[in-house]
Parts: sequence; structure tokens; C-alpha cells
Amino acid sequence: MTDQTPSIETVSATLTADVPIARIFAVLADPASHVSIDGTGWVQEALDRAPLTEAGQIFRMGMHHGAHPEGDYRVVNKVQVFDAPRAISWLTGYEKDDGELEFGGWFWRYDLTPLGPAETEVKHTYDWSGVPQHVRDRGIRFPPFGPDHLVNSLGHLAELAAASRV
Repeated sequence: MTDQTPSIETVSATLTADVPIARIFAVLADPASHVSIDGTGWVQEALDRAPLTEAGQIFRMGMHHGAHPEGDYRVVNKVQVFDAPRAISWLTGYEKDDGELEFGGWFWRYDLTPLGPAETEVKHTYDWSGVPQHVRDRGIRFPPFGPDHLVNSLGHLAELAAASRV
């Protein structure tokens, strides 16, 4: 069962998957799997393929969006929460020409709750409450995707984890 819960500056969806919690977490901690998890088709490739192992870790993704000024672009993510196997989140931003990282104030979070040895409840949240006013003034709509994105992502995650042998 999937449930969507919107608020003013967050959107979330919840899914119960017939997959052990450790397998779901392992898929989330693998940046290469994010292409297949994505519910929008924007994520194109993991540019940093090392497994996520701790808060503060940086990983980059190649992206594509038709409305983006460059079409193809890169994002940089910073792991904020790494609580294996119960929670993982990352803040998204970009790398400036001088190599400095700038984050926009939005993050992705997954909270996992075991419901038994082979069943897990997964809550996926997109939160843009930390987006500063100067970013909002650029005319970026939040969230920049429809509500089905999180539902689609959770379905993809459950399928990948079910097929995983981790």
C-alpha cells in the first residue's frame, strides 16, 4: 500500500515492501542504483560509485532535464543521515566552477522500519524547507516534480531490492 502525505514544504510517500530491511538499505547506499530508483527519469548516472558509508560523504550524479538551461547537468549530494539500516538522507546541490560546493536547501530521506524478517515499511521524503529565499526567487517551483515521483521511486526501490542478493 502506498500513501502520499504532503505538507507545506515536504512531500512523502510510504510503501510496505516484502523485502528485508538490510537489502533495501543496501540498494539505497549504492549510488549506481539511484538511476533505477528515480521516478522522474532525470537521474542519468552515478559519477561517484563508492557505496555510501557515512554522514558527510559526497557523491555526484549526472542528470538530464529538458527544462534545465543546459539539459545535461551534474548534482552533488552530501549524506546527512547514515543510520544503517534504518535511515539515510542526502542534501542536493552543485559544484561551482571554483570547486566549492553549494547546496540548495532541499534533501531526500528514506526511513525504514522492519515489520518482520522479510517485510519493511519505507517512507520516502523530499523536503525543501531549507531552501533560502534567494533560490526561491529564481522561480524554481517546489517540488519540481509531480506527486507520483515518490510513489514511482518507492516501487522501483522495492523491485530492485527484491531482485538483490545482498
